[in-house]
This record gives sequence, structure tokens and C-alpha cells, in this order.
Amino acid sequence: MHRLAVPLTLVTLFAAIPSTAVAVAPPSFAYATKTVCAAPHPNAAGDVVQSFGGPGETPTNAVLVVPQHGAKHAPAVLWVHWLGEPATTNHTEFAGDARALAERGVVSLLVDMPWSKKDWFTAGRTPATDYADTIAQVVTLRRALDCLIAIPGVDANRIALVGHDFGAMTGALLLAVDPRPSYAVLMTPTLSFWEWYLLGPQPTNTAAYVDQMSAFDLPAWLAQGKQKATLLQFAKNDEYVAQATGIAFRSAVPNRDRTLKRYENLDHGLDREDAHDDRRSWLVAHLGF
Repeated sequence: MHRLAVPLTLVTLFAAIPSTAVAVAPPSFAYATKTVCAAPHPNAAGDVVQSFGGPGETPTNAVLVVPQHGAKHAPAVLWVHWLGEPATTNHTEFAGDARALAERGVVSLLVDMPWSKKDWFTAGRTPATDYADTIAQVVTLRRALDCLIAIPGVDANRIALVGHDFGAMTGALLLAVDPRPSYAVLMTPTLSFWEWYLLGPQPTNTAAYVDQMSAFDLPAWLAQGKQKATLLQFAKNDEYVAQATGIAFRSAVPNRDRTLKRYENLDHGLDREDAHDDRRSWLVAHLGF
């Protein structure tokens, strides 16, 4: 979100838009077709890449990071990047974390989500398709889990999800409808997709758009999360997320094992070694070694 220097106060004003009270059917994140997981192979940069998708769908690209000596009863992590600085708005945001965890025997799949494409927020997406596209993004993550769990040596009972920004928000929806991730790290999300989408291209009817997209408002979905434990990471100098949001997230997450960490003198990117260390240490402790 760093490419959109919009004051947080404007997001608050959007929240006052009157509702048109139009009934919207609850979204379904089901998929009936089998996921196609391409064979992993090295690319020119030396990464092991694996694309995946459903029949007739545009494949999603991902990078696979495995322990040096292969996986055996290994825990695994699905990493979902943010929309932020161009250099890290892709799988590379979490490459360092994945490599560090590989030394501890963890398998990682780092996906390139649609917002990794240049100008996705301002020119790639449109308000008219945001609802359908949000559903499709969750299905993409479910298919990513299909491929991650299918990797030989991965322990399907020790799966974690890590998501940042839009990756955390889409991941929160995933957690509500897919029981496979037992652990989750959610970084600097906000509570409603429409809050951020309205900072970009404007819909024809704003009130109707908010009504439609409110079907994805996260508090109700967070309450349905299937994960055993959750780490929430928020920054105290976040220009896109209000301080109260972290507390609201903690309140909405099921009261099993939940931790809220807020970092002084850190912005929305959460790119500081202590935040990385906390994330990795929490995953190691919960995935079980």
C-alpha cells in the first residue's frame, strides 16, 4: 500500500457512507475442479518454481523452498505477500524467512498473487470485478494448499499460513473456510477490503459497492477461523491501519492461542529484523520440532 499515500482519515470518512441495505448472498469459496500442480523446476534466477491452477485457469506462479536434504514429515508454510514496495510486492518479500526456516526443516510455498502485477491496484483491478476477484483469490490460496500438501515429505497436519496486508486479509478468509492451516501469522491487515479498494478506482455507485464488498468484512470471518493459534503483527507508525484495528482483530480471532504484537517506530511494511525474528520464532515454536 505504500504506493498510495492517502491519509488514514480519508478511510474513516468512507466508513460513514450510508448503506443502501441491498441483500447480498454470502460468498462461496468452493471449487469443484481438481488443482493442477506443475512439476517444480529451477528458473534462471536459481529459484525452484511451481505453477498451479485449475483447468482453464491462468496459472499462478510460486516459489518452492525446501530443506537442503529434502523433506521428511516436514511442517510447511504458505506465504502470501503484501501490496507495498514494488521490489517486494511478490514472493520475494518472504524469501529470507523461508530460507531461514528451511534450515530448520520447514517447506515453504511463496505465491505471486494478482497484486504482484505492475499497477494492479490502479489499473489491473476494477470495482466491477472486485467481488468475484476476491473470491478467486481465496480459491487460489486453497489450490496453493493443495499443491503444498502434495509435496512429498510434507506433514499435512503441520501447515501454517503467513500473510501481509492484502495477503493477510485474503488469508483470513481462507482460514474461515479451509481447516488445513493449523497456524496463522496475519500482518497489518485492515478490517474491510472496500476501505482500501475505495482508495483506487471509484465504483459507479459507492453505497451499493460497499454493501456488496461488506460481505468480506473480516470480523465475522475471523470468528470462523479453524486455526489452533494466531500471531497478529501490527506497526504503531502504520499510515494505513488504525491502532484500534489490531485490538479488533485480536477480539475477533477465536480465543484459542492468540498473540498481538505491535512494533514501535515501525511502519506498514513491518520490515525490521525483530519482526522477522518474532514471526520465525513463533512458527518454529508452534509447528513443533
